[in-house]
Order: sequence, then C-alpha cells, then structure tokens
Amino acid sequence: MNLEQHPCFNRKSHHHYGRVHLPVAPRCNIQCKFCNRLFDCVNESRPGVTSALLSPAQAMVYLAAVLEEKPNIKVVGIAGPGDPFANAEQTLETFERVRRTYPDMMLCVASNGLNIAPYVEELHRLQVSHVTITVNAVDPAIGANIYSWMRIGKRVVSPEEGARILLERQMEAIKALKSKEIMVKVNAIVLPGINEEHIVDIARTVAPLGVDLFNGMPYYPNKGSAFEHLAEPDSATMAAIRKQAGQYLPQMSHCTRCRADAVGLLGEAPSPKLMQTLNSCQHLSEPPAAGEEVPTRPYVAVASMEGVLVNQHLGEAGKFLIYEQREGRIRLVESRPAPEPGGGLERWRQLAERLGDCRMLLVSGAGENPRKVLADHGVAVALCEGLIEEAVHRVFAGQSLSAMAVRKPRACGVSCGGDMMGC
Repeated sequence: MNLEQHPCFNRKSHHHYGRVHLPVAPRCNIQCKFCNRLFDCVNESRPGVTSALLSPAQAMVYLAAVLEEKPNIKVVGIAGPGDPFANAEQTLETFERVRRTYPDMMLCVASNGLNIAPYVEELHRLQVSHVTITVNAVDPAIGANIYSWMRIGKRVVSPEEGARILLERQMEAIKALKSKEIMVKVNAIVLPGINEEHIVDIARTVAPLGVDLFNGMPYYPNKGSAFEHLAEPDSATMAAIRKQAGQYLPQMSHCTRCRADAVGLLGEAPSPKLMQTLNSCQHLSEPPAAGEEVPTRPYVAVASMEGVLVNQHLGEAGKFLIYEQREGRIRLVESRPAPEPGGGLERWRQLAERLGDCRMLLVSGAGENPRKVLADHGVAVALCEGLIEEAVHRVFAGQSLSAMAVRKPRACGVSCGGDMMGC
C-alpha cells in the first residue's frame, strides 16, 4: 500500500484518491456539547452523522458495492457515528474482515482517544496505518466546559473528572500509536469563546509526542446541541489559528468535516446510488450462529433522552431505541417513533403494535394504564435507570434489573435533574 495516497494526510492526493467510512460504531462514550448525532440530512457534511448503521458483515457488502462504483478508493475508515472504541468489537471485526478481503487497502480510524490505548497492539496487527484523535483541550478546566459527561468503564463521570482522565488517555494513546510507527493526526475543533485562544497550546503540547499532522477544524453549528448558539469561526480566524499552530506542526487545511458514512473524494457530492445501497445494506438479514435459537421477540426497546442512558418517562418519549443481541453483542438496530400524544388507551395499543417484536420496554417512569396495555400485548415494561448497554444486557441474560431500579420514579411532565448522570 502507498501511504502517500491517503487523501486526508496528503493534500496532493485528495483530488485523486478517495475514502469510505463504514458506519459500524453507533455508541459514544463522551457527550460533547457541540455534537448532536440525532439529526441527519444527506446534504450535510459533519462528523457524527450517518444515514444508516451497519454490522461488520453488512459493511462488507456495502464496501464491495462502493469499490465497484469508485475504484479510486484507497482508504477504509471508521469514524462513528459514535466512537469506534466505544464499539471496539465491531470496529476491530470490521477491520479484520477488510484486511482479509482487501489486503492492500489502507485502514484508518478516528477517535476521541478515551478508550483507544488498550487496542493499539491490535491496530498494529491489523496494519491500521492512520489514526486521528480529536483533542479539544490540553487544560482540563477548558475541557470541562466542552463536555457534558463521559463514560469511564461502567461509570458516567462529571465533566471535570472526565476532562482530566480524557487528557491523560489521549496523551497515552498518541505515545503508544507512535511507538508502533502509526501516523497520527490530531483534530482540534475551534469553538469560539471556548477554546479558540487555546488551539496553539494543543499543537504545542502534542508536537513533542511525534504527531504527524494537525487539523484545526472550524466548529459547525449543530441545532439541538448545547453549543448551537455558537457561530462558525470565519476564514480569517481559522487562517490566524493555523498560522500560529503551524509553528509546531504541519497543518491540514483541506478538511471537509466528513460524515460517518462519507464516500468518495473529499468534498465530493454524495452518490444517490451509494446512499441507496447503504440504506439497503442495513436491512440485510444475518443468519444466526450455529445452534442459536431465533427468538420470536428478539428486541428490547428503550426510552432515552440522549441515547446512552435509560432516563425518559414513557409518556414523554418521542421515539424508542430498539436493541438486539447477536453473538453476545448488544447492537442498536433502529429508532421507532412513538404514536402521537392523545387518544387515551388507543395510543398505547398502537405502541404495543409498534413494539410487537420487543420482549421488554425499559423506561424511567410509566403510568399504570400504558403498562397494563403493553403487558396485555406481551411487552413487559420495566422501570430502571442507568446505562442502556448494561440494562439491555441484563434483559437478554435473564438477569434481574433490581440493581438498576429507579430510586424515585419520575412522573410524566416532571423534568429530571438535567445532568444526564442517570440520577
């Protein structure tokens, strides 16, 4: 493989060689205040956005279609829509399949760096040649203003504690990656009024670690995010920041803020044909493992405000996240809209039909009437709080949810504390 053909790491290559991002990593371990992954427009290019989620097997079907239409693809990357190492099994399985089928393909991954260090040896074995880590602060006090919460192991921690741990792990990860001679690019999102005066400090700090390229990325206003009020930095501001950071590291100035399902040349308009293929691939059925029984109700539904915690009252949920367990892994299948409010018991009968393939619905609160209607239709309603992955795993494992029981059930219309800590 020719590492000079990576379009992001080599400006001279981006007009000739393309990349494809495989969206196999739905979960994230950090809630950034500038991020809102729930909205998707096919004409919008920004990290964290995808029109479909794929399993590793589905991703290989899609990749074959991509390479047939675009033979100039030189890089297969994973960049979300969550963080690849909050979904390490899916990420590594996908890379394993690509390396086996396309041995000359460059492999690339983009991460927040919180959980990448334990997998550096595996990335090296799979010949992942390029890694991007997003470092938005090298001062934990500034980082605490950028993140709402972080998941450290099985704990969801405060921004203050999380920012400190994140920085330590990012520095550790960069050192480990460079010890394996893996090329590293550091992204830093320029957030006006938050860290724009701090970007040069980031470049100065990571340069001695052997970072190859630095990418100051202008913030893209995301409706629904905590920072939606921030304006996008203008070109003069970005030019000044890159000039300052360029004293320490080579600068990337041709970034197009790629989607998690980006494909083709940088900046190239999405292919309607490949978008249709992507959406078709997410519905491809995968045969169960040998000896595995296919349940008649294979899914678990969850009400969640942000997609990480079980923390929403049934009556307030506008949608339900649907999860399955396959080969021991918990996987987000899709999101289903809730019936429109009103209508009395008929609303809950409609919901029971929509969740007819779900064995259980996990919520932080629910009235007696909807619980009875759903139960009569075979959908058990459980009141719990905490991490979705842990709760859904307990359901599939037949374990009790008592350890995650709601300490004080919340009534419909009563807001939670708002800190997304599951408390």
